[in-house]
Amino acid sequence: MSVINTNIQAIAGARSLNHSQEMLGRSLTRLSSGSKIVNPSDDAAGLAVSEKLDAQSRRVKAATTNVQNAISYIQTADGFMSGMTKILSRMSELAILAKDVTKNSSDIALYQEEFVALQDQLRATVGGPTTEIGGAADVDAPLGAFNGITLFGSSVGGGLNVTIGQAVGQEMNIGDTNLRTGGMLAIIQQNASGVYSLDSTDTDAIQKITDAIQHVATQRASLGAAQSRLELASTTLSVEFENLSSAISRIRDVDVAEESTQFAKFSILVQSGTAMLAQANQTPKTVLQLLQN
Repeated sequence: MSVINTNIQAIAGARSLNHSQEMLGRSLTRLSSGSKIVNPSDDAAGLAVSEKLDAQSRRVKAATTNVQNAISYIQTADGFMSGMTKILSRMSELAILAKDVTKNSSDIALYQEEFVALQDQLRATVGGPTTEIGGAADVDAPLGAFNGITLFGSSVGGGLNVTIGQAVGQEMNIGDTNLRTGGMLAIIQQNASGVYSLDSTDTDAIQKITDAIQHVATQRASLGAAQSRLELASTTLSVEFENLSSAISRIRDVDVAEESTQFAKFSILVQSGTAMLAQANQTPKTVLQLLQN
């Protein structure tokens, strides 16, 4: 049917052209942003899933940070205890030297002076109130600390609870490393006047120092076991984060090769649709030929 007022071919051509232009614009936006989901309508379900996965991924990343910080905490404590072992070894050496019958009282006094200096270092590192380690004053700011956390005392909770996973309840406990009791206490304990209970010349000095070395070694072993578990947790979290990132990428990230093909397709369709719409707009001119005749 030949009509003038309604050009069905032009309307159909314009609709197809609009659709092609819309798809071309969407493809262009995807390529420029690198995201497959430009609008929620592109993949509503995928968007919801990816948002949940993204939140889980962020929790995993935060847990990884917590674990790494806990490892640093343990390494700091172990570093201090490694130094303590060297100090105790030197103290045991001094205790043996102080028993040398060929040394005079002045020589023995020099050994005792170094012995006390090493005790001062251990006491300053462990710290604690007078109710625990004796002495004339509390050691409120011990050298053995990590970000304000005392390393070698006891805590109300019995240690630190470290979050090692992204879900509720995924925690592990790093027990207290209490060096204010047992063998170490015998080395750093003072009376009310600030005088150490142990001298280098005491008959049981070697035994007490040996007990302190064993005390430190036992605590280091406990921390080593905790660090081993934390390192395993860190590896597990890294794998989990990688897999979550991969799942999010499959939902959100655009396949450039595939999308560039779509872009080329719709670009050609826009060009051809524009040309055909121009042709369709010329169709009513054939009616003029009928009128002329």
